[in-house]
Amino acid sequence: MKRRKFLKDTAKAAALPIFLNGIPLTAFSKSAMFNAIDNESDRILVLVELNGGNDGLNTVIPIEHYSKLSALRPNLLIPESKVLKLNDKTGLHPSMSGMKSLYDNAKLKVVQNVGYPNQNRSHFRSTDIWKSGSGASEYLQTGWLGRYFDKKYPGFPEDYPNAECTDPFAITIGSLVSETCQGSSGNFSMALIDPTSLFTLNEGEDGNPNMNTCYGMELGFLREALLQTNSYIQVIKSANDLGKNKVAYPANNSLADQLKLVAKLISGGLKSKVYITGISGFDTHASQVEDNDTTTGTHADLLSQVSEAIAAFQADLASQGNEERVIGMTFSEFGRQIQSNFSSGSDHGTAAPMFMFGPCVNPGILGNNPMIPDQVKNQEGVAMEIDFRSVYGTILKDWFKMSDADISEILFAGWQHLPLIQSCTTATKEVPEDPIAAKLYPNPIHNNGFVEFFAENELVRISILDAIGHEVKIVSNQKFSTAYHKVGFEMQGLPPGNYYLRLETKRSSVTKAFVKI
Repeated sequence: MKRRKFLKDTAKAAALPIFLNGIPLTAFSKSAMFNAIDNESDRILVLVELNGGNDGLNTVIPIEHYSKLSALRPNLLIPESKVLKLNDKTGLHPSMSGMKSLYDNAKLKVVQNVGYPNQNRSHFRSTDIWKSGSGASEYLQTGWLGRYFDKKYPGFPEDYPNAECTDPFAITIGSLVSETCQGSSGNFSMALIDPTSLFTLNEGEDGNPNMNTCYGMELGFLREALLQTNSYIQVIKSANDLGKNKVAYPANNSLADQLKLVAKLISGGLKSKVYITGISGFDTHASQVEDNDTTTGTHADLLSQVSEAIAAFQADLASQGNEERVIGMTFSEFGRQIQSNFSSGSDHGTAAPMFMFGPCVNPGILGNNPMIPDQVKNQEGVAMEIDFRSVYGTILKDWFKMSDADISEILFAGWQHLPLIQSCTTATKEVPEDPIAAKLYPNPIHNNGFVEFFAENELVRISILDAIGHEVKIVSNQKFSTAYHKVGFEMQGLPPGNYYLRLETKRSSVTKAFVKI
């Protein structure tokens, strides 16, 4: 068996209880034994997965569309008087006071309407798309951070750890490593539940088998794997012993427990670049809220846990003097539909907001509030404005200092550089709501429409999406000179209903709603 096949087969068997000399190896699922760390930078990324598809319209509430939402989701919508206002147009769910405090202290970025064209509403497929950083029709076997690490460390996992790279590249808090860190020859993440329960593995007795035989080669490979694993065990246990949490974390909060461990390992000197955490339960088809009080219920409890956990984590990092080394990001596989269902819940949708946190994020709100049409089609979701891969690309460029060319290879050539990250000591102005200054008319449209916009000698992609997020027409994909431009488009052959025109450049994107009659 070749080493690459061994690592892939190990990944498939990750959920099985594996023992070596009676010692459980579940903490080292997939190829988590082989990891390393980039010592060139102290910067750390923490991912928080909201598993199940978070209801963005009840998380970041578009107050300016409150009257429309009152008619579309009367059994879910938070009373306007209870909304935690970020500004006159936008607010947070009332259970998110911790996140509101971060926003008020310039440590929170709200990224509106994040998704991808041709949204897939399957939990499994859409999660795969988000973790691989692929398009809707691509099927990649690697994760977006795995490909980043592959670029940094070609040939992994051989020859790791070494004198320069002593620690795991990434840590997944849980029993299985994250596909986000899957590289071409192994997973760069190590699964970890409790550092105090890690065992040093028996490396076997010395022997001198014929190394030219299959048995000899595989025995040598296994011994090398065990040596690597034991090295990482000692590094992690040492960091856990040295680390200290300096603030109290909320009790009965699984995400808080995970972030508490992350903060402790960072405090203890672990040099891992990425930590992956998560919380489940966001698939709120029914009983999302209590019938007599929409501010309470399953979704409120989940958002409270997320908000309190992240606020405590940020306070802990600040007390340690580590907060300028760390940025965090939440993500979920999709949002929910605009219209609620009859079970006090919401069904699978399209785009949704993301949060980024830490003093090095560019604070405020990026993007417009979700557009709510006057007449909402059955199953209609929030229209995408920002491609999630542009969020990833910006993190790779501005946080991990990767080149544009490498990012285009890892993600896709059309990714946008977004104003998400700033110098930790220099404030940056937010971009205007519509930096492209696009204007669409007429509205409603019968057969022909026009869009006017300003371009700065750049490639402009203009597309039409239907009410459920499918890209039904590409209007233009070409370079425009520095001037205002007027581009016409036809709607013949498309049925009447709600549509969205999305105009995207390298620097920004904007989505405009219109109706075909």
